[in-house]
Amino acid sequence: MIGFFPGAERTLAELLSRGVAMALLTNGEARSQREKIETFRLDRFFRTILVEGEIGVGKPREEIFRRGLAELGVDAVSAWCVGDNLEWDIAGPQRLGIFSIWNDYRRTGLPPAATVRPDRIIHGIAELLE
Repeated sequence: MIGFFPGAERTLAELLSRGVAMALLTNGEARSQREKIETFRLDRFFRTILVEGEIGVGKPREEIFRRGLAELGVDAVSAWCVGDNLEWDIAGPQRLGIFSIWNDYRRTGLPPAATVRPDRIIHGIAELLE
């Protein structure tokens, strides 16, 4: 099984210590996603965890982002979303006005034909602390 991205565990812990309320939104079947969440003890970082296979809707649908915002008690303009999928993690939340950060951890850059433009591009989760 794959582990954390380099610096991710420390970054999540630091964001939590700074009082950043975080939600984990993940696509996929409930059992396999919950196994990953338990294996890496991700629940210690996130105020809410929304799994597509449990709630019946996933990214990039607006409903999952709206639910995450509601469960955190924040509005779209106060939130930001971080992910590595341009359509699911960037275009989806941007439609609601959420500041969206693309984790280009592969360092491939935006595809030439990309119509999605992230608000910020990082190459590692630890860059969120900069």
